[in-house]
Parts: sequence; C-alpha cells; structure tokens
Amino acid sequence: QVQLVESGGGLVQPGGSLRLSCAASGSIFRIYSMAWYRQAPEKQRELVATITSGGSTNYADSVKGRFTISRDNAKNTVYLQMNSLKPEDTAIYYCNAVLQRALGDVKRVYWGQGTQVTVSS
Repeated sequence: QVQLVESGGGLVQPGGSLRLSCAASGSIFRIYSMAWYRQAPEKQRELVATITSGGSTNYADSVKGRFTISRDNAKNTVYLQMNSLKPEDTAIYYCNAVLQRALGDVKRVYWGQGTQVTVSS
C-alpha cells in the first residue's frame, strides 16, 4: 500500500509565504514524476507544478516566478514553496506521484488527501 501525506497548509495574508510538503510512504520501488495540483471552490482541479525524478520542473503560468517545486528523492518527498501569495491562490492543494511499487510493475498514479491553503487578510 502507498500513501501520500501532505502538510504545511494554513491561513496566510496576501503577500505571505507557505511551504507545502508531501511524503510518499509504503511499498515503493521507484517514483517518477511528482506534482502539485489545486482545486478552488466550484472550479476544476488544475495543475500547479511538476518535477521529474531528474529535477526538471514545469509550472502553470499563474504561479511562475512565485512558486518553486522541489523534491528529496531519498525521502520520497516533494515540496512546494509558495511566495507572494494572492487570494486567488486559495484552494485545496493535492500532491500526486507516478510510481512503481515493484520492479516490473506498471506505473500507477497516487494522490494525497489534500491540504487547505487560504490567502486572506
């Protein structure tokens, strides 16, 4: 069994910063890409940032220059540093990992349970 557990969400004022973490645990052979998504009320879930096992990153235009995704492969953990936060960044943030549970296994997508980020004065 594999679990992804996010942490680090909360309430922050506009212009502030938060750092989200997501740790993968369980029966894991190899993690390929990891990513952060978010879903605001009454909106569809959207991709925020992705990072490959080699460290290549990609960002949504709305967060470029403000958010930074990183990962620690030894800890099976992905991070999202969020700076200059805006009210429109308010959403539930979910992490995502594409991984194999064993050598020769198919790649599967796993999701965390989400962590709330609220940007408000």
